[in-house]
Amino acid sequence: MLIRAFQPSDEPAVIALWQACDLIRPWNNPQLDIRRKLAVQPAMFLVAEADQRVMGTVMAGYEGHRGWINYLAVCPTKRLQGVGRQLMQAAESALKAAGCPKINLQVRDGNDAVLAFYERLGYDVDPVVSLGKRLLRDA
Repeated sequence: MLIRAFQPSDEPAVIALWQACDLIRPWNNPQLDIRRKLAVQPAMFLVAEADQRVMGTVMAGYEGHRGWINYLAVCPTKRLQGVGRQLMQAAESALKAAGCPKINLQVRDGNDAVLAFYERLGYDVDPVVSLGKRLLRDA
């Protein structure tokens, strides 16, 4: 398996993967999310590829205070084979190289399997409340 930077030709496969992993929500246009990421730290948008197929993705970012992880996805038929762990290791390495001292990420409430995955990687639940405000509405 190869972990590499996203390429524009990956977009259809990436969006199909996100759909298969139930990551897309009506308020997030995946094409716009990809364009937005390519405008900011595009090298931190990673894909896992095997047999010339996209098997996983992760978007990482660092704004100078904290690193963030978004769109970690692994093909349902490739789960429990180390793909997610390898993507997270690559994202963590990129963030660490950028000087990032801490990573934050969000998991949807009730997604216990994903919480357990991150806990196995050494992540802890922080005693915080996540707040959000939409500044732009995706059409």
